[in-house]
Formats: sequence, C-alpha cells, structure tokens
Amino acid sequence: MQMHLKLASALFVFFVFPVLFSCAAAARKHHEPRDLIRSSCSHARYPSLCIRTLSHYEGPAKTPKDLAQAAVRVSLAHARRVSNYLRSQSENVSKRQRVALSDCVEQLSDSVDELRRTLKELQHLRMKTFEWQMSNAQTWVSAALTYDDTCLDGFAGVDGKLKLNVKRRITNVARVTSNALYMINCLDNSRGKPRSKP
Repeated sequence: MQMHLKLASALFVFFVFPVLFSCAAAARKHHEPRDLIRSSCSHARYPSLCIRTLSHYEGPAKTPKDLAQAAVRVSLAHARRVSNYLRSQSENVSKRQRVALSDCVEQLSDSVDELRRTLKELQHLRMKTFEWQMSNAQTWVSAALTYDDTCLDGFAGVDGKLKLNVKRRITNVARVTSNALYMINCLDNSRGKPRSKP
C-alpha cells in the first residue's frame, strides 16, 4: 500500500505540474460552449482520444466541471468494460495467466473505486472546501492510474496473444484516466470553482 501511495504521489507530480500552464491557455481559447471540448482537450496528454471520447459523451459537457465529470465517467466505463473482458478470459488459460488475470481484475476494481470516489467529490464541490476536494480528486485519479500500471506488471512473465490484448485494453484505460486527471487539474484554472452558497 505504501508503495502504491508513493507511486501515486509521483504520478501526481508528473501529471499535475506540467499541465497547469496549458490548462490556463486552453481556458482562454474557448469562447463558446461548443468549443470547450476541443480547446480543453488540445493540451491533454492524449488530445485525439480526449476529443473523441468526450464528443461522444451523452451527458452535459458545457462547463469545465461538466467535462471533468464526463472524463471520469468515461474512464469508469472503460475500466468496467475491460474488467468484464478480463473475467471472460479466465477459462482455457494456463494457471499463470489465470493468476495474472485475477490480479488484474482486482487492481481494476480498486481503480474503479478510486474513480467512483472522484466522481462523487466532483458532484459535490463547495467553494469553502474546493482546494481540498481538488486535492482528493487528483490523488484518487493518480491512484487509479497506479492500479492500472500494477495490473500490467502482473503480466510480466506471461507471453502470447492474451498479454497483448490485455496490454492494449489497459493502456487505453490508463490514457482516458490520464485525460480525466488533466480535466480535473484544469478545473480551477478554467474557473471551474462553484459559486459560494449563502
């Protein structure tokens, strides 16, 4: 657990600080709601993936807060879908592959839990606790990325088509999760703070 927290902290530093200035630039560029997705995604780590996944999102995406929530929901959906795929692959495989699959499902479950916590936090932002809530969200999404990475570590001694399929799917989950973290980091710089309540 300590190792996971340290790795999550390292990922937090790696992903958060480089994007602060690009977030501000993106925030200045959009002038109309329909431009928000493209301008917000332009400096994400995986911009094309960001635009594609958020453009097909069916819920509201008119504010930076909407986009952050949408990005987390996209990440959640991807993680759940891959988890279901991994469960479906557990038959007719070697013992080593079965263990790796089981471990990966567990890691994805932990990742989903972190993303759920993040989404709940984003849905209840308050001016007085905004910075603390943002810190929580960033830490939890960083932890989700750590779990994705740990999942792939379990396949280090596994060869063949299964490993390639798992790696491709987990990499995609990690990329949409990275984009979700970027959107969360941009909330404050994009004036995403909620209005104070009387």
